Formats: sequence, structure tokens, C-alpha cells
Amino acid sequence: MPILAEAFALVFQPYVLMVILASAAFGMFVGAIPGLTATMATALLVPVTFFMDPVPAIAAIVTATAMAIFAGDIPGSLLRMPGTPASAAYVEDSYRMTRSGRSEEALGACLVFSAIGGIFGTVVLVTAAPVLAEVALKFSSFEYFWLVVLGLSCAIFVSPGSVPRGMISLIIGLFAATIGIDNPAGQPRYTFGNVELLAGIQFIPAMIGLFAVSEVLRSVVSGADTPAVEAGGKKGIFTRQWANLKRYPLQTLRGSVAGTAIGALPGAGADIAAWISYAVSKKFSKEPKKFGTGHVEGLVEAGASNNGAVSGAWIPALVFGIPGDSITAIVIGVLYIKGLNPGPTIFINQPQLIYAVFIVFFLANIIMLPMGWIAIKAARTILSIPARVLMPIILMFCIVGSFAINNTPFGITLMLIFGVIGFLMEENDIPIAPAILGLVLGPMLEQNFVTSMIKADGSFLAFFERPIAAGLGLFTIAIWSIPLVIAVLRRRRPDAARAA
Repeated sequence: MPILAEAFALVFQPYVLMVILASAAFGMFVGAIPGLTATMATALLVPVTFFMDPVPAIAAIVTATAMAIFAGDIPGSLLRMPGTPASAAYVEDSYRMTRSGRSEEALGACLVFSAIGGIFGTVVLVTAAPVLAEVALKFSSFEYFWLVVLGLSCAIFVSPGSVPRGMISLIIGLFAATIGIDNPAGQPRYTFGNVELLAGIQFIPAMIGLFAVSEVLRSVVSGADTPAVEAGGKKGIFTRQWANLKRYPLQTLRGSVAGTAIGALPGAGADIAAWISYAVSKKFSKEPKKFGTGHVEGLVEAGASNNGAVSGAWIPALVFGIPGDSITAIVIGVLYIKGLNPGPTIFINQPQLIYAVFIVFFLANIIMLPMGWIAIKAARTILSIPARVLMPIILMFCIVGSFAINNTPFGITLMLIFGVIGFLMEENDIPIAPAILGLVLGPMLEQNFVTSMIKADGSFLAFFERPIAAGLGLFTIAIWSIPLVIAVLRRRRPDAARAA
């Protein structure tokens, strides 16, 4: 108890609380601008943390990260421009809800269930960090390969259209992921002598192009000059959320658990967690056909998963000093600078600082609610702007976000190319979401497959020799096989009836 009291005293100081509030506003702003990710928000804060004590320094990063992950949902819902890669998983549902005058319900669901997922993840971080970290360390390239294949299989479930069209979209994304020199062989692929392509297809410009620029092109082609979306929806941001929580308690728990567990796997992060949770939600939903048409159920589960993964990523970082994602990789550097060497000994030598970090996690997720409410209310003014004014502004933000990744005009070129590709895909009823998933997971799939084959000396049986890998592999194969078996049985029944 004295240690906990000391931790509370470290956090509840006027200076620390001011840092938390300022970081919350900063994270909300950065996350809401497409192209400026939560990782970028963390990186921008690092120079500022040099002049802070350990607790406010870590508090700044934790708060800004939690806010940025949620804030990515705001442009996704209002403008179909996902602010973060995780937001792209359910952008179709949130944007269609906005178009039908339910913007506050959509953003309210993203806000409330992000906070719930974050608080759940923090509880797990506090109570079960060492146990979960031990399990996460047992993941080798074999387990990661099956995890990625499972994630790619989600493309079948997140596709609003037919399975073949979803597979076409996934193949487009996987092909784009093969471009460049960043592959196990270290050989340039499909660069055609272009030096800029050696670095591969940057994910952020591609995502902005596929979602946002394609929407601008559609607006130009349609020639509409009405407001981009209907501004209706008189109900408050929090009005429907208690009903959503009572209606979808299992989805909330499932998303929080999945997000925390996937976040605890080094290198996985919120992106994969959101996609897998959205796919699981659709698979087990009583109304799967409503997904992609403006259905709140997917937002509930994937939103909880988003921020659950943020907390989960700190489990291997604190317990073993192994980053769970790119954000905690930066955090580990900050911890070392501040004299907090992450690892098992930190819980023994400086327990008050660790408990202070846990308290900050709870505070960050609670503060998210009022800060998110203010951000949503401010952002809703966008809904009343005519399309002829709004679309050039969107295009300007697209250009800024694409340029900011590497400070090179090539990012803008990629954005425009993928904008045209996205427009043509949607004109032919090919969904965009699987292409994004292929682009995100493609490099991880190839890296883990090649590494595993080298370890196994070319034997495919090695992918099933380890218990966790075997479980993931059999589960993935079952996901592929069950729909095929059901389809075959359905065809045989009419044939048997005719024969009778």
C-alpha cells in the first residue's frame, strides 16, 4: 500500500496532470489528420520528454498514443479517410452510418468502446503481465506465419461483396507488398529501375489514395454539390452507447480480450487486432449481411480491440524489454534514457514508477471520453460544408499526409495512383479493405514464411510441430475448409432428393 500511495502521489501532481491534458489534445490532433499516425505522435514527443522526469515523460507518450488511436476514427467516419491503419478495418461501416445521419452514434461507439478496451487492457497489464509475456515469447516465426495467414483469411469475412472479388482485392494488396528491396532475398522486385520504389510501397500514401482520393474522384464524377454527408442525427454522442453495450456485451469482451492478446505479441499491434476482431465479429454475428452497410456491431468489437492492443503491447515491453509494436519500441528507448531499464527487475527495483505508469493508463482512457466528445463536436461542422468546398480541402490534407511520411513528392504520386486504382475497384464492386490488409500483412507473411522454411530445412511439417503453431494452423485450415464442406453438403442434398 505505501508503494501504491507513492505512485498516486507521483501522478496526481499539477504538472503531471497538465502534461496528460496537453498530450491528450496533441494526440487527438495528430491522430485525426490522415497520414499522421500514433507512432508519429510518439516520435514527435520524444525530444520534449528529454526535459521531463520519468513519470510525466511516460504519461505524455501513453496519453498521446491512446488518443491518436481513437482520433483516427474521426476522419474515417466523417470523410472516409482513416486516420490510422487500424481505423481502416471498419471505415466502411462508420462512414455509411455518417451518410445516413448517424455520425454521432458511429463516433460515440468508437469512443466509448475504445475506452472500454483500453481499460480492460490496462487491467490485464496490471494483473497478468508476466504470464502473458511468457506466452508471447513462445511465438516464433512458425506461429507468426499462421497468425498472419489467419489475418489474411479475414479478407474473406470483411469483404462486403462476393468471396472472389474479395480475393482479387487481397491479391492486389499482396502484389503491392512485394515491390521493393525490403524482402528476405534483398533483391529489387518490380522497381523498373526507379530508385524511389526500392523502399517499397509506403502504406500511408496507398491507404489515403485507396480510401480518400477515390472518394474525391467519385464526387467529381457525380458532380454533386450538396453537403458530402447528411448532418442529421439529433441524439447525443453517448445516448445510444449504453444500449449498444447491453446489446453487444460478448462482442465488447471478445474485442477487448483479442486486442490485448494480439497486442502482447511482439510486432503484431493494433492494426492486426482491429482487422481480426472485425472479421470475427462478422463471422459470429446474427446479421453478417449488414456489415459494410452501416452496422454498429463491427465498430463495437474492433473499437474495443484497438485500444486493448495499445495496453497489451506494453506487456512484453515492460516485462522483457521487447517492443510489442513500433510505439513501444520508441518507449523502450525513452525508458532507458530515464534510467528505467525494462525487464523483470524493474518491478522489484522501482515498483512505484511502474504503478504510476499503470495509473496513467487508467487516466488516459478515462480522459479520452470528455476529450473525444469535444473533438467529435468540433469535427461535426465538416458535415455542413458543400462537397465543392470540402473535396479540395480533403485533397489538400491527402497531399500533406502523403508527403509527410518521407518528405518526398513520390508519396503524393503513390497516393494519386492508388486513388485511381481504388476508384476503378469500387466502380467494379471490388472491395478496398482486403487490399489494405494484404499491403499491411504481406511483408510479415513473406518474412516469417522464408525464415520458417530456412529453420525447417524446407520441411512443411515443421509448421505443425510446435503446439501453438499446430493449433493456429489447424484453426486457420478449419476456417478455410468449413465453408467448402458446407457448400458441398448443400449441393448433395438437392441431388439426393432428386434421386429419391
